[in-house]
Amino acid sequence: MRDKELRLALVCYGGVSLAVYMHGITKEIWRLVGASRARHADDAGDAGTTDSPYAALLEAIETSAGIRLRVLADIIAGASAGGINGIFLGQAITSGQSLDPLTDLWLDSADVEALVASEAAPSSRFAKMWALPIAWMAAGRSAERVEELEEATRDEVRGKLSHFVRSRWFEPPFGGETFTGLLLDAFDAMAASKAGPRLLPDGQPLDLFVTVTDFTGHPERLALNSPPEVLETEHRLVIGFTDHGIAGHPLAAIPDLAFAARATSSFPGAFPPFTVKELDTVLAARGLDWAGRAAFLQRVLPRQFAANQADKTVLIDGSVLANAPFRPAIDALKQRPARREIDRRFVYIDPSPGLKLRLGKGEADPGFFQTIIGALSDLPRSQPIRDNLDAIAERSARIDRMRGIVTALRPEVEAAIEALFGHTLFLGRPTAARLIAWRRRAQDAAAAAAGFAYAAYGHLKLTGVIETITALLYEAGGESGQQRWQRLRTAIDAAIASHGFGDIGPSFSGKESAATIAFLRTFDIGFRIRRLRLMARRLAQIEAEERTAEPMREAIYGSLATYLNALRADQHPALRDVVRDLRDDAAPLLDALSASLDLTSLDADTDRRLAEGFAALDKSARRTLLLSYLGFPYFDTSTLPLLQGEGLDEFDPIKVDRISPDDATSIRGGGAEATLKGIQFNNFGAFFSRAYRENDYLWGRLHGAERMIDICVSTLPATVRMKPGQVAALKRQAFLAILDEEEPRLTAIGALFTSLREEIG
Repeated sequence: MRDKELRLALVCYGGVSLAVYMHGITKEIWRLVGASRARHADDAGDAGTTDSPYAALLEAIETSAGIRLRVLADIIAGASAGGINGIFLGQAITSGQSLDPLTDLWLDSADVEALVASEAAPSSRFAKMWALPIAWMAAGRSAERVEELEEATRDEVRGKLSHFVRSRWFEPPFGGETFTGLLLDAFDAMAASKAGPRLLPDGQPLDLFVTVTDFTGHPERLALNSPPEVLETEHRLVIGFTDHGIAGHPLAAIPDLAFAARATSSFPGAFPPFTVKELDTVLAARGLDWAGRAAFLQRVLPRQFAANQADKTVLIDGSVLANAPFRPAIDALKQRPARREIDRRFVYIDPSPGLKLRLGKGEADPGFFQTIIGALSDLPRSQPIRDNLDAIAERSARIDRMRGIVTALRPEVEAAIEALFGHTLFLGRPTAARLIAWRRRAQDAAAAAAGFAYAAYGHLKLTGVIETITALLYEAGGESGQQRWQRLRTAIDAAIASHGFGDIGPSFSGKESAATIAFLRTFDIGFRIRRLRLMARRLAQIEAEERTAEPMREAIYGSLATYLNALRADQHPALRDVVRDLRDDAAPLLDALSASLDLTSLDADTDRRLAEGFAALDKSARRTLLLSYLGFPYFDTSTLPLLQGEGLDEFDPIKVDRISPDDATSIRGGGAEATLKGIQFNNFGAFFSRAYRENDYLWGRLHGAERMIDICVSTLPATVRMKPGQVAALKRQAFLAILDEEEPRLTAIGALFTSLREEIG
């Protein structure tokens, strides 16, 4: 039996009222992650919920493939409605609080009559009655669908649409302070729920990102050749949070999370733009303190804060410029801890997928207003994600090429190691001291064998180390800006040159200077991480008894976690003031970083763990893994140039999965058109009917359950197949559990429950 992690990086799109549908999906992800944690902790899931079907799914995977699968959601990125759902999901995962109270927010409060500001409501039931025909004409096909509804729902939609249309014009009808209050109510309800344990392993951070648009923009300096510097206006903002992988450590203060949730969902025209003053007003009315206000604003609005303009910054919906925030999620892959085999998935939630073509159908050219409206709203929000997927695919292809090179080189490398040490090497017991002596001897031999190529490898390795420590110190300093980065890098380069670290040695000798060796031993975490990852992959490939392999697996991943943790800036708080006090000489800064990293101690702990792990292996497995361990310098000189210095993140290919109405067809085909109501009125439909929201929420749970089962099953090796009909039976079990749980609460869609039970059964 071997352990494996399915790690989910979630990307949640915007979707206006389809937020209710996305909440149903994220609720299933939350339940799956909770069931997985409970199974690994030997806790029983809650009876009568989908926790039990997910436990059955994980048990079936274990039985079929001999894999103990742990499912984690450790990276979340969202925009607009997806940003809100991502924030609450992140809060539930890191705090152990229930996500159920958020359901009440969406079902009860995501209603036009609750969201319309009191001062914006129509003054009487006769106000602006003349506007209704215009509204129905604009609604087009959505209006036709309303006429097809049963009488109660039809009257509700018509009445609430009338209320909405006759509200204040030329100003956003929805109340910003009203919505901020509702968000705070939801956080309070979650805090009042029964809290369980954190849903991620200790040391595994949850990183959360939401996109926001800075309406007026802020200046960013760009370095050029001539002129040396230019100023550009930047409107994109990404607000990030992390719990640092520490149980009990909050993801953020509640006002910070409310700020992000309200800002990312300021849909233009519907909600007023968000400002800090709005949140201050709501918090003051509730008698709540925002103790970390200044520090938070300085972090998320550094330019504005420095100019004393943070209070006046106008923020609007994050989906205006970044509706599919893949980039921050991709960047978060770096420096992730790893304790076992990983299957990394990017899972993006798109509630309204499909082609959005406007031309080429024989229609007339777009008119004046069509062009303006499309340019300002539809087109930016509907940009394809091809660039992001291409970046992920290229990264995965590069890793696959690297693995192919390692496999091809292995026989030659193993022969070189055996010739260097002789067969007697594998008869002795590896101790920490012996491992140190053996790997240094292998390193010298690999350098000599590489010849002229070693100089290029050495320079690339050294450059990579310098870039890594510069990035670490830059982040530890907490001050952003290209000027600060460049100043820090220049000072570090000068300090390194003055100490002779840049002297790799004659290109033909394959030797490094003593100063260079000392520098790499002090700062080259990447080399250590790459060696451990090679060992982890090799251990997964060899046949070894689980009893003897487990100590080595724990040694590898435990050591890997300590090195990766050392690359997180939050682990070095003492460096903040040292970085900020930097003038010209960076030598004291490098000394402080060296002391904070303390790689000498980390190396000693790693050598001790590995020696114990090698001792536990049987002779055949020990020999195979020692050959990889000592042969690593040979592999690294061949693969590092290919990877251009990469290797500090989860070093495995990434797969991408989508969750949308088009992808979940076990119950009913036809996609969003056949299942969702919120897509009406340009995705505002669910604001006009409780029945619409109940419908979309229920379908979100059903679609989420189906796709999460599909994704979990897809982690099985290609040679393993589950019993015929087993996956369908697991889905049916999950569907029925959802219906049983939700039917008492969702009282406005009784006919849908009857229909679904027939379709499922």
